[in-house]
Amino acid sequence: MALSLADLMAVPALHLKNMGSSRTPLTAPIDWVAVTELENPQAFLSGGELVLTTGARQGTADAQRSFVRQIRRAGAVGVGFGIGFEHDAVPQALIAEANRWGVPVVEVPYVTPFIAIGKLVAEARSADHYTKLERLLREHQVLARALLTGGGLPSLLRKLAAMVGSDLSITQYGSEMFFTSAGPRHSGDAVGPDDDGWQAVALSTGKRDASTLWLRRPFHDDGIVDYARGLISIELNNLAQRRHTARQIAGQILTDIVRGTVEAADADARIETLGLNPASKYFVLLVRDGEDRFPTLPTTVLPPELDSAVAAVIKADEHNELLVVVPSQLGEPAVLGRALSRQMIDVGITEAVGIGGTYSKANGLRWSYFEAREAATRGLDVNVPERLSLTSLLLASGDVPMAAMAAEALGPLTAFDTAHGAELVDTLETYLRLNGSVAAVADALTLHRNTVRYRLTQIAELTGYDPALTPDRVQLWLALAVRRLSPPA
Repeated sequence: MALSLADLMAVPALHLKNMGSSRTPLTAPIDWVAVTELENPQAFLSGGELVLTTGARQGTADAQRSFVRQIRRAGAVGVGFGIGFEHDAVPQALIAEANRWGVPVVEVPYVTPFIAIGKLVAEARSADHYTKLERLLREHQVLARALLTGGGLPSLLRKLAAMVGSDLSITQYGSEMFFTSAGPRHSGDAVGPDDDGWQAVALSTGKRDASTLWLRRPFHDDGIVDYARGLISIELNNLAQRRHTARQIAGQILTDIVRGTVEAADADARIETLGLNPASKYFVLLVRDGEDRFPTLPTTVLPPELDSAVAAVIKADEHNELLVVVPSQLGEPAVLGRALSRQMIDVGITEAVGIGGTYSKANGLRWSYFEAREAATRGLDVNVPERLSLTSLLLASGDVPMAAMAAEALGPLTAFDTAHGAELVDTLETYLRLNGSVAAVADALTLHRNTVRYRLTQIAELTGYDPALTPDRVQLWLALAVRRLSPPA
């Protein structure tokens, strides 16, 4: 602990004597000792010093008063005036000016060298610094043990919160991951850049996840926050890597189930390895990273409501798809879908969330997956499943070669469009969507009606299916639906 003038006065060997007013406190901590004989030492003081002088340049009362005013402006904690050199006693003008401004003055006798005072102050500062370092090292060990002995990031944050005496929060992509509080949390405890009650500390994770540590003001920090910041960054990287690995493994299992390449009994056994009970009911939430700008889906944090769900990433049509397999008892699908949608928007993925139906067993997961994919195409931010989709059921059935049928029916059209820059597939989709109205298709595509009729004739000739006939129209509609919802290759 830093010494004060009162502490120095209590050292018998120094023989110091208080010459100032009894009303002037001597308790201010001394940061350092400055010895000077300058008339105006203000430029060489930074505040908190005990200024020692023999008054060699203070031969007049004006000089003595000016000296006191200058060191006061510099923030000095007091004056130690050495007698027996230029002055036999502390000048009265200096004492009066010091009393006027509340600056302590002590008399330093001739037998007491200034260096003795400086040594005591330096040793006290060094001991104080050593004590702080010892405490900081102990705190380092406490935080490291909290992280490494199974408590993880929540345990580390609780220890850190106790050390700094403040609530803490960690956010990623603007969404809160962790929060510590000594008491109940209230609606006004929002964390964010617009809240002056919180201090932001950026976390470096090497990923584009905008991770931030927030500390509620006021808080005490003697250097432990910087150390904790490094530990937190390392742990966030570890958590992201573990999420990535777990989702890749789950993705391999679910991809085989979606493709229908495993027998029902084997499929049920495989989902059990993910912690899913085949007899229980689950539904699928699906998000596709449509722009695929950076590999966010494998590592991003799910909202707290989905902590106990199983997340997986699969590749479909050169895009990542995030599948979240949710136990039915976890909550209302639409509510959980909205929570996932908000999280994805925070991450920067604005694609729709599709929700599948609730089923049991591995084959039920297949149905739910295809329903979620179809739902995600309906245009809303969160799309709940409607009635059971014929296309989804056919796609989920390994006995029905829907993908092959779709490729056979639409292959000639896509090849023709590629070779001639035509728009036969787009014309067919519009024709079926508008219930076979040539006039409506012509208006929608800004074409002449005869051009639409000519294109429909080309479609019939190339595919062997006439869009004007109901049986053929159903075949073409299913082919287009399968093309849109085809499982990962």
